[in-house]
Amino acid sequence: MISGSKTNYKELVSNGAMIVDVRTKGEFAGGHIPNSMNIPLQELQKNLKKFKKDMVIITCCASGMRSASAKSILKSAGISEVYNGGGWASLQNKLR
Repeated sequence: MISGSKTNYKELVSNGAMIVDVRTKGEFAGGHIPNSMNIPLQELQKNLKKFKKDMVIITCCASGMRSASAKSILKSAGISEVYNGGGWASLQNKLR
């Protein structure tokens, strides 16, 4: 799959993709995408049971660095369809 600007995030979400915001609880409280799940990056490993292997997941954070790490963690846990949505604000704009 091609990632980056070619990915239609709006379509992924309308087809049931889950948005996982890996910023801290405080950052998330300051603003986030509606219906996104907040699991801070440092807690992601111990929360892997929340995900099914066949889920479509879009990760996001503040800039795209932590969401890239989260994508790697989820991929190595056996979840095949994971997209790095980058910064949550720009991802939110792509969902409009």
